[in-house]
Amino acid sequence: MASNQPAKCCTIGVRHQGETTGELITIANNTQAYLATPPADKNHEGVGIVYIPDIWGISTNSQLLADQYAANGYTTLIPDLFHGDKMPEPMPKGFDIMGWITNGTDGKNPHTPSTIDPVIVDAINALKERGITKIGGVGYCFGAKYVVRHYKDGIQAGYLAHPSFVQEEELAAITGPLSIAAAQTDTIFPTDKRQKSEEILIKTGLPFQINLFSGVVHGFAVRGDPNVKVEKFAKEQAFYQAVAWFDEHLL
Repeated sequence: MASNQPAKCCTIGVRHQGETTGELITIANNTQAYLATPPADKNHEGVGIVYIPDIWGISTNSQLLADQYAANGYTTLIPDLFHGDKMPEPMPKGFDIMGWITNGTDGKNPHTPSTIDPVIVDAINALKERGITKIGGVGYCFGAKYVVRHYKDGIQAGYLAHPSFVQEEELAAITGPLSIAAAQTDTIFPTDKRQKSEEILIKTGLPFQINLFSGVVHGFAVRGDPNVKVEKFAKEQAFYQAVAWFDEHLL
């Protein structure tokens, strides 16, 4: 693997507060999604982002981040990967994360590539139906895997933060630029996995970037504590990293 499978550290972090500005819509196959639309005077016409969230799915944190991407000109869509079966918050003691991924809460709703890949394709197509011809992919933690898997379906530039579950062959198969934000302390994307990812990306010959943020842990880019100075700084800089990457490679 280029990054390890999700674990307890994926559930650590702070639920953010704020007023969201997007809307819940329905895309293909009756899948719910959150759509954040840029102000008319900031809109990058024909350019958008498919935001593939962590195990918390469409949450306040992900909605607020999507709104921020929209405020920077990018129509942003978060599909409900889990069909309403996102990770319970707060997570119950002893909750089996891998069991939830493999089978879903009821044992009949797996959250694996066979069920999630079609949702990503539907989300990309939903952006195309709105006139979006240049598409960036954002993947936080669990969602990172599905950014690298879907360059073939229309993602032209990608951004990952503290990725999990990414296979080496998936990373090697990307066909466009990729930026990664990593935490200094991260058992899922530790030093050896980060260095291996660098080796793989060099071999692709494509533009890439890996930024390492000190003093933070896995999940910081979406669930960092804004009241802790180092976490607030890292979270904000990781977001600016993503926007700058898309400004460079999509505009």
